[in-house]
Amino acid sequence: MSEREVARMREEALSGGAAGEVRTPVRASWLRARRRGLAADGYVPPVPLGATEVAARQRDHPLATVWPEIQAGMSGANRETGGLLFVSDANGHLLWVAGATPAMQVAERVHLVPGALWSDHAAGTSGVGMALALGRPFQVVGAEHYLSAATGYTCTAAPIHDPVTGEVLGSVDHTCPSGTAGPMSMSLVRSVARLAESHLHTEYLARVAETRERYAHRLSTRLGGHAALVDATGVVAHASPLGWLPPRIAPVTEHTQVLEDGRPVTVEPLAVGGPYLVIADGAAEDYGRLEVLGRHRGRLTLSGATHELSPRHSEIVTLLLGHHDGFSAAELCRAVYGNHGKLTTIRGELARLRALLGPRLRAEPYRITGEFTVDFRELEQELRNPDTSVGRLLDDYPGPLLPRSTAPGVHRIRSRLHERLGNRVLSSGDPDAVARWRSLSATLAPWIDLDSALRDDEV
Repeated sequence: MSEREVARMREEALSGGAAGEVRTPVRASWLRARRRGLAADGYVPPVPLGATEVAARQRDHPLATVWPEIQAGMSGANRETGGLLFVSDANGHLLWVAGATPAMQVAERVHLVPGALWSDHAAGTSGVGMALALGRPFQVVGAEHYLSAATGYTCTAAPIHDPVTGEVLGSVDHTCPSGTAGPMSMSLVRSVARLAESHLHTEYLARVAETRERYAHRLSTRLGGHAALVDATGVVAHASPLGWLPPRIAPVTEHTQVLEDGRPVTVEPLAVGGPYLVIADGAAEDYGRLEVLGRHRGRLTLSGATHELSPRHSEIVTLLLGHHDGFSAAELCRAVYGNHGKLTTIRGELARLRALLGPRLRAEPYRITGEFTVDFRELEQELRNPDTSVGRLLDDYPGPLLPRSTAPGVHRIRSRLHERLGNRVLSSGDPDAVARWRSLSATLAPWIDLDSALRDDEV
């Protein structure tokens, strides 16, 4: 449709006609503006933001850092068309304006200036207003504008999105006299918007890396629970376990007690104004599981995060979870090192282990609290149940407990469990189970010394 035909349709629409041949989004925008009583003639958009407010928003807006990139990307198009470049916020306020002085002077007459509001609601059909209202790039040509003051321009705009949340941060608009916009205007504006988003994403990654590098040591003391480093804007720099928080949450403060989704948390400020250490509260924090059967190093799972323990920590955690009444430092030292250990050595190991277990590791006596399941305790429970088949018992026994450990306390648990299982299988009269057990015992012989097994029921 020619410019003259569009102008005729516009006059028809302003008089209450249908203007059915005009593009659907444009016609719908005209209808919205008319229903709001927006005057097409003799009206220009408001300028609700003064110079001080504009300066403040320019300083604080997320697009502040990408404005130089946008300006550089559009400089050639401005020179060729004598046009103007705008960047707005998400509400349609123009925050940055660039162009040659003559073009800027003309634009001021129709309030194409910083602080002006060019939303669909305030200005009717325009490039900025349509791109923000539709959430996609859009070009408004000449008479497609609702306001008569803007019909001499072609406006091509594209929204700019937050690369993490996807929310619209604002728009970039190239405005030039009608007839001077080339066929590449839309492609250029799209490319500049994508360039801005790419720049924002690079900044986001750099911010995350900086926060993680500076404060990761604080998060490491919370391993085993649900904890995260969160900056002042709600960006999650690092979470343990991964995925318990999305990449970005609503901004938190040191007074935050509940996240937007209702989860209770404790927030610890790491610096004035953030970042913050966010720690999940609730019963899920106390859940854990230890697996040591058939393993040389224990596998400890705490609230979804899995850790392979060192051989020494495997022994200590096994003993603490195998003896609910706990140990004194001296008792634990003998159970781990025999009669040749030193209290300073075991206390040093416990201090290092506390970095993983946090408040779950209690002292006087030393014990581990919270909800834990332990594979060898589960097998002991099955052995006490006469209805458990020997085939099931063998299935649940991948091998002896920490087979390479020489800790006296671990040796007692390992040998006793192996002997009890063997007695149960051999007395079952099940030939297949007996054959499996003899084959397994032959394989495991280097790791088991039945002569030193204890006969007591408790560790």
